[in-house]
Amino acid sequence: MAPYESDDSARAAEADDMLAGRRKAARYVVPVAVVGVAAATIGLVPALADSGDPNLPKITAQQLIEKIAKSDVQQLSGTVKISTDLGLPDLGGLESGLMSGAAGSHGGSSADPQSKILELASGTHTLRVAADGPDKAKVSLLDKAAEYSVIHNGKDVWGYDSKSNEVYHATSAESGRADEGTKGKAPSDVPATPKDFADEALKSVDDTTSVTVDGTAHVAGRDAYKLVIKPRQSGTTVGAISIAVDAKTGLPLKFTLTPASGGAAVVDAGFTQVDFSRPAASTFAFTPPKGAKVTEGDASKGGESKDAKGGAPNGVEKALPKGHEGTAKGPDGLKTIGKGWNSIAVFNTGGKGMPSGASGKTGNSNVDGFLNSLGDHVKGTFGSGTVFSTRLVNALITDDGKVYAGAVTKAALVKAANAAQ
Repeated sequence: MAPYESDDSARAAEADDMLAGRRKAARYVVPVAVVGVAAATIGLVPALADSGDPNLPKITAQQLIEKIAKSDVQQLSGTVKISTDLGLPDLGGLESGLMSGAAGSHGGSSADPQSKILELASGTHTLRVAADGPDKAKVSLLDKAAEYSVIHNGKDVWGYDSKSNEVYHATSAESGRADEGTKGKAPSDVPATPKDFADEALKSVDDTTSVTVDGTAHVAGRDAYKLVIKPRQSGTTVGAISIAVDAKTGLPLKFTLTPASGGAAVVDAGFTQVDFSRPAASTFAFTPPKGAKVTEGDASKGGESKDAKGGAPNGVEKALPKGHEGTAKGPDGLKTIGKGWNSIAVFNTGGKGMPSGASGKTGNSNVDGFLNSLGDHVKGTFGSGTVFSTRLVNALITDDGKVYAGAVTKAALVKAANAAQ
């Protein structure tokens, strides 16, 4: 089917912060600066849908974006398949080490949602999701012999890891806080549905972006339009984002991000089954199993645990906004430079250079191997440093501890570092 009318006048979205690993950067430096950023940047991705093109009324890109914004899905249940190919090497012990470190900083519970984030950074995963209004949501990460679930029910937020029989519990300040401002969405600690990803991707729409409607598709038995987002700028690692939008409800059903370098999608997340009827109330009921270790989150003690309150996990912040120019300082001095798809996040780890396997500073051969597999030493007027790369996110860590990261090429990072001198 021929592409529909294009519309490049889509409004620029409100900018958010980008970059995972801001608070943990001083601790983990590169692992969180690269892997964490990549995990968070999953919110910038999509891949197309099933075969068979339904015959639907024509719609412009602007109208389709407005349809997504007006989507008012309150109840749903279904299965989502997520495939991620960031081009990372086998993390082996490093991945488990990072998860353990994240869990250790939050009471040592493997059921803490932050300890599960990195699992979505590579490979293919199946999620079971359900929602009933803003106060009830559940997402379960299915494994061969285990299951991990995050459940939001009223003021309670539960995390349960069946493999370790551990439970994480936190309470939000008020009912609905864990998913404040969202509808039909799984707990925000774990990006679960194509809508989660699409919401982040649509923030990139501004005058540096081309937006078109590229035909129709069938996804999970539903008729859908295909919205395609492409950067107009050179220097970005993002090739295109495709979002399959349910023709009736406006809910994103499938989301795919293809890198500028070509090849397989970096992230492909889509419903394989979806039902818009109200889930049973028992879906959101949870009682800690007998003998389970229960860890209380900081929020239930009146603390500042953002994940318990429904914000981005402390170690994995929201993705870098597009269409935002200048600087936006965070609590750790984080700022963004550049515009649109060429935006780069900058912050200082407070450290002196990068750990080296030769120097033995890391004390972890897995970390050393990971750094060596990704690192590319570079020099410029800024001095020297190392660029760590994935298929989507690149990060330059200078020898004096500054970090430049974004969905841009290595050359763009070096240029930004030089210009900052």
